[in-house]
Amino acid sequence: MALRDLSLKQEYRSDRDDVVSEFFIPCLTNSIQYDRTIEFISVKSLSTLTFGLENIENHHAKIRLVSGHRFTTSDLDAIVKLFDGHNNGRLNGRLYLDKKIGTLIQDSKIRRLKKIIDDFKLEVKVAIPNSEYVDGVFEERMGIFRDANDDVVAFSGTSNVTFDAENRNFESVDVFTSWDDKTRVENKIKNFENLWTNKTNYVQIYDLIYAEKKNLLKYTTEWAVST
Repeated sequence: MALRDLSLKQEYRSDRDDVVSEFFIPCLTNSIQYDRTIEFISVKSLSTLTFGLENIENHHAKIRLVSGHRFTTSDLDAIVKLFDGHNNGRLNGRLYLDKKIGTLIQDSKIRRLKKIIDDFKLEVKVAIPNSEYVDGVFEERMGIFRDANDDVVAFSGTSNVTFDAENRNFESVDVFTSWDDKTRVENKIKNFENLWTNKTNYVQIYDLIYAEKKNLLKYTTEWAVST
């Protein structure tokens, strides 16, 4: 099925809709590319992608995420090890883990996340404010689905836990399609591509592993309190 064949609403709201089953999964399972900007990434938020990807047939799909630069220590350790192994340990199209990463694979969420990275070419970059005009962290919230027919569904207004079955915020999601709202969708695509290629004012974009090795990533206040 193509994105255009889905029965999509212009808005999904927590009091009347199931955003995961009615919007996210149908769009993701019928896409070849998924782009997303979020406030922060965690093992849990990345693992929620399995909601849609477990049933997707096209393993040539690609996922690109742009995140803020704050992490918990445990999430940063796990994510960096997985992505570092992804970049440096790939042989004949498969992911081979060194010993320090292998211990993580005992966790089922990590195993699923490893498979997503391997199968769907998951890439993550971080956005770090670099101007006095932006005080704090990157918090843009949008996503873009693209199918094999080059039709696009874009959305905005989501948080990190929008697609988390265990812990969802009360919120609304605004939806735009390339066949009904071409201009707005094109703007969303342009905004994401500018971010991805580091052409956006007031933020600097880095590859996740580079940012970690250069000590550009920060720990969250939740981590500071919990210690």
